[in-house]
Amino acid sequence: MEGIAFWLAATAAALFIGFSKGGLPVIGVMAVPVLSLVISPISAAGMLLPVYVLSDMFGVWAYRGAFDRRGLAIMIPAMTLGVGFGWATAHLVPEPVVTMLVGVIGATFAANILLRRSVAGAPRPARIAPGLFWGGIAGFTSFVSHTGGPPYQVYVLPLRLPKVVFAGTTTITFACVNAIKLVPYWALGQLSPDNLRIAAVLTIPAVIAVFAGVRLVRILPERRFFQIVVWALLGISLRLIWQGFRAL
Repeated sequence: MEGIAFWLAATAAALFIGFSKGGLPVIGVMAVPVLSLVISPISAAGMLLPVYVLSDMFGVWAYRGAFDRRGLAIMIPAMTLGVGFGWATAHLVPEPVVTMLVGVIGATFAANILLRRSVAGAPRPARIAPGLFWGGIAGFTSFVSHTGGPPYQVYVLPLRLPKVVFAGTTTITFACVNAIKLVPYWALGQLSPDNLRIAAVLTIPAVIAVFAGVRLVRILPERRFFQIVVWALLGISLRLIWQGFRAL
């Protein structure tokens, strides 16, 4: 498992995680698919969770003063419930089906925005009911394969948060959810000593990428930032659809 191909894929996955925690759009969702090229998706998810959690600490510190309180208050409890549901149904729901569902949701939403040729418009209020719905889905898919980004974006993008607040809210939300996921992942035996040892090594490139991501977020023009978010969401969602279809 620890040949050249493995370490190349694992390092790339760690960099994706770090850039995501630095506030760049849902690029972190590519981590598991990339590592799944050389090991099983279940093993990849278990191995990368500690990298997510450790990277989260640096991301939270970087964005400690930039976040939307109402968004956090809605999404964190909703996503926690989604994680709990994912744990309860871990042996019942086929992972490829969940992967395809996440891809369809994200691709539909991104395509809708791109066809309108803009991500601008009047900000929507952070309503509780939609937040509970999309947050629950995001928590569930995050538990299954660390792919909570697309459902989360469906709810948060229309809020039209300033780019740094958007990045900070996203980073803090997923930091809380990833920490919660440690309990069920440990109970399911996915945090083995070997996985933890490899995760410790992968944390180094991930942390470097966190600060690189923070820097890029702060220098990118706001309009260009959200264009990147939408295009990244579309590309990653299509990749997830194909991945799930191929697995089925």
